[in-house]
Amino acid sequence: MARTPGADRSNSMAMITDFVPGAYITHDQLHIRGGHQASWLVDGVPVPNTNIASNLGPQFDPKDIDYLEVSRGSYGAEFGDRTYGVFNVVPRTGFERNRQAELVLSAGNFYQTNDQFSLGSHTERFAYYASLNGTRSNLGIETPVPQVFHDVASGYGGFGSLIFNVDPSNQLRLVTSLRKDSYQIPYDPNFNDLESTMFDSSGLRDVDHESDGIGNLSWVHTFNSKLLLTVSPFYHYNSANYTSALGDYPTATTARHPSTYAGGQVSFNANLPKNNFQAGFYGFGQRDQQNLGVIFNCPTNSDPNFPPPCNGSPFADSEHLSGSISAFFLDDKFKPLSWLTLSAGMRPTHFSGGVAETEISPRFGVALNVPRLNWTFRAFYGHYYQAPPLVSASGALLQFCQTNNCGFVQLHGERDEEEQFGVTIPFRGWLVDADTFRTNASNFFDHNNIGESNLFFPLTIQRALIRGWELTLRSPRLAHRAQIHLAYSNQVARAGGSINGGLTDFSTLDWGPLDHDQRNTLNLGADLTLPRHAYASTNVYYGSGFTNAFPAQPYPGNYLPQHTTLDLTLGKDFGERVSASVNAINLANRRVQLDNSTTFGGFHWNNPREVYVELRYRFHY
Repeated sequence: MARTPGADRSNSMAMITDFVPGAYITHDQLHIRGGHQASWLVDGVPVPNTNIASNLGPQFDPKDIDYLEVSRGSYGAEFGDRTYGVFNVVPRTGFERNRQAELVLSAGNFYQTNDQFSLGSHTERFAYYASLNGTRSNLGIETPVPQVFHDVASGYGGFGSLIFNVDPSNQLRLVTSLRKDSYQIPYDPNFNDLESTMFDSSGLRDVDHESDGIGNLSWVHTFNSKLLLTVSPFYHYNSANYTSALGDYPTATTARHPSTYAGGQVSFNANLPKNNFQAGFYGFGQRDQQNLGVIFNCPTNSDPNFPPPCNGSPFADSEHLSGSISAFFLDDKFKPLSWLTLSAGMRPTHFSGGVAETEISPRFGVALNVPRLNWTFRAFYGHYYQAPPLVSASGALLQFCQTNNCGFVQLHGERDEEEQFGVTIPFRGWLVDADTFRTNASNFFDHNNIGESNLFFPLTIQRALIRGWELTLRSPRLAHRAQIHLAYSNQVARAGGSINGGLTDFSTLDWGPLDHDQRNTLNLGADLTLPRHAYASTNVYYGSGFTNAFPAQPYPGNYLPQHTTLDLTLGKDFGERVSASVNAINLANRRVQLDNSTTFGGFHWNNPREVYVELRYRFHY
């Protein structure tokens, strides 16, 4: 991550998008395999979050991550909640340091900086790591036009890890994280251009303030070399506070949504000669507060897109919601022969919130290793349940929704059925992995806005079908200097049927592509060690184009234009204490409209060229 272009910045997802097939950013949200919903874990402990596309900011600073484990499909029964991708963050602990501190400073165009101070150390029984970070830039999130207006982003955060070995059989781990981020929502200042005829944001000066706090404590008890028990209580606080200037037109919107989660996970593992067995419990309680308000204003500049009458009755709505999830999981990987592994698992889940649902999710898999060749073929079939967000609409909010020809239907959980086949081929240090998958979803989660407001609500689509094939390639260190990586995805994401939950206009979809459907996504990167302790790292990204919501001029057809960008890092170590790098993101300054949905400020263009210098200074204390 430290050498991948742009990957160690606080708001970057390049550590995922550059290496994981089918992972990309569109309308400022991470998507993987056609869906928004991904699960985050810290040291194997889940970070609960039932919201859909409500936050822009990250939960972790990449500089605090030792390494990241990524899973996409074929999950064991221990994984649930959000299942389009599972990301397990293995944080820095202090065991990798001996009374060592590091200062990271950076500066670049758009008045950007991303800085961190961290320290850590360890003894035989105790290790600690702590960090503080801050970031700001005049280029925050994707803009609705190529020019950048009203797009400042800033944030700060901290991370801490404590590990204490009580005795050879017992270990305590504490992980804490806190982030606060603020984003101006960019707008299009020209109400006469083409973009404004589709979504006029010229009268909006919105800001999004976000907070995220995580804490978990794990007790790990080792009975013997084969039996392990882990008990992990956890807490998670998340909020998104969307505000407007009072004079914004056509609406000044306020949307405040704090969520609090408290619960825990208990897991028992038995690693036997022919079996790897796991059983456990996972559950949490959740409290949400939903404060929404809209003031209607007429433009004062003769904006033709909002002719009179343009006033409406202002309203405010407040909802206090609560819910809970409890799940058990049983999973076993049985190895009857040295070249054959069979897996089976089950995850019963009960959700209680606006609705009460119980779902049993069975999962089955097989892996066959070809002797001598060492090729591994695998197959999987499984079901997943994703609990719905705690969202409701009543009173004035419901009346406003009804005046915009929509209504609110209670959300139900998403059910997914997945089939996956794949092969892993090692050859002289090279590693090739290919797979094909098919996901059938009912009550597929998505989101939309109400009328001209910036009130965004989750919804469910009756059916969705996502299918594709993926390829990854990793090389050995070539000539002791160069290493390359490739991630490719060919994917089709379509949805059909009625909008049967959440915010709905009761329309029916005709199996068209989802707004975040991109057929071909490719990342090709290389890391090169140069003489005199220097290095170069690069990544080329190609996207075939996302769904075109308005198939007319200037972009005829069902998809927006294809796009290719190049990122480059040049760095050098000056002894053991100092290192420096120059980083260029979108080096050729290729600009393209990524999507024309209406999430967070209207249309979205990819970011212009960013260039910044980073300095790292390490010292002992």
